[in-house]
Amino acid sequence: MVYITRRETFNAAHRLFREDWTDEQNELVFGKCANKYFHGHNFQLFVTIKGEPNPDTGFIIDLKKLSKIIKTHVIDVVDHSNLNVDVPFLKGQMPSIENMITAFWRILEAQLEGETCQLHALKLTETENNYVEYFGE
Repeated sequence: MVYITRRETFNAAHRLFREDWTDEQNELVFGKCANKYFHGHNFQLFVTIKGEPNPDTGFIIDLKKLSKIIKTHVIDVVDHSNLNVDVPFLKGQMPSIENMITAFWRILEAQLEGETCQLHALKLTETENNYVEYFGE
């Protein structure tokens, strides 16, 4: 089994807060991330797929094709957006990196159906110190 990873980047703003909580409760739990004016990040999304290389091409999947899938279905939707307001697949969810990565997984897994490879892992970096990984479990 061979694993290969494609990295894509995007910029987006969000706010971590609950409307049913007071400003004080939100600030206590989410700190600066509850800023009512939102805040932004330069995100990095790492998409790892696995499979056996095609004997004719040596590829698990053409990385140009994988990049197009990621950009079309995830990056183009979230890039330069307000994750709380602009992203349909995050409506009604806290736009934490934990919720973002599971939403990305559902989208990408569906787009890779019928391919000879499988989605293995996603890694979403929010800051140089914070990232989340997801393996579809």
